[in-house]
Amino acid sequence: QVQLVESGGGLVQAGGSLRLSCAASQLTFSSYTMSWFRQAPGKEREFVAGISSRGGNEYYADSVKDRFTVSRDNIKNTVWLQMNSLKSEDTAVYYCAARYYASSRDVIEESDYVFWGQGTQVTVSS
Repeated sequence: QVQLVESGGGLVQAGGSLRLSCAASQLTFSSYTMSWFRQAPGKEREFVAGISSRGGNEYYADSVKDRFTVSRDNIKNTVWLQMNSLKSEDTAVYYCAARYYASSRDVIEESDYVFWGQGTQVTVSS
């Protein structure tokens, strides 16, 4: 079955960096828009960043724009989230997710994502 496996989370000080990875298997990776969502304690899950199937379009939440970068490699079936200048409010469980084509307006709609990873914890200490 389809698997999305995140890795790279951990504990980092404010201002530091982390790089999350999401390795996909058993799906035609290059056909899917891939995105990162996060869920902080007591909060709803929210969209963080997304990248179109061929990598031509990137989408970011305002809260992470200019600090986070999403990228992908359709040969390695992997999507990454480079997180710089981390803040305490970035503390959350981060999930990668896959969906078919998304416009810039609906890429944030988590209900349209068909596959999800198990999540990786990111904790930013202040």
